Amino acid sequence: MEILQKLFYTDLGNTANNIAILIFRVLFAWELLTVHGLKKIQRGPQAEPEHIPNPLQLPEKLNAAVAQFADTIVPFFIALGLFGRLALLPTIGVTAVGYFVVHRHDSREVRDIPFMYTLCLLLLLLTGPGTYSIDHYIYQLLTK
Repeated sequence: MEILQKLFYTDLGNTANNIAILIFRVLFAWELLTVHGLKKIQRGPQAEPEHIPNPLQLPEKLNAAVAQFADTIVPFFIALGLFGRLALLPTIGVTAVGYFVVHRHDSREVRDIPFMYTLCLLLLLLTGPGTYSIDHYIYQLLTK
């Protein structure tokens, strides 16, 4: 039962905090999807998909799949608050690798984007998605 609580239970204390994290989740997920996710999957005669760095030397298809999943599918889980804490892990991995590996020698201005994304994702990991989430309703159903 304790693991269910750690995975699914989130109550940020009051309605205002839970609404604030809901708004934050939805806006963050929208930004992640539209700015980073969609350019990874662009298709068509004029579109060139974004180059996805592979600093860990994973097989190219696996590297691309992880990056695409983290930036195109995970935002829906974030926005809905569905498996919120677990779903964040691949995206935290991608942004942290971007910060600590891909951009480690770049200026602070360049490293700023993966740093800010990683911080936002860590905030969501620590707080959870709040009471206005599917996770909250799953927890209520499982603990009745």
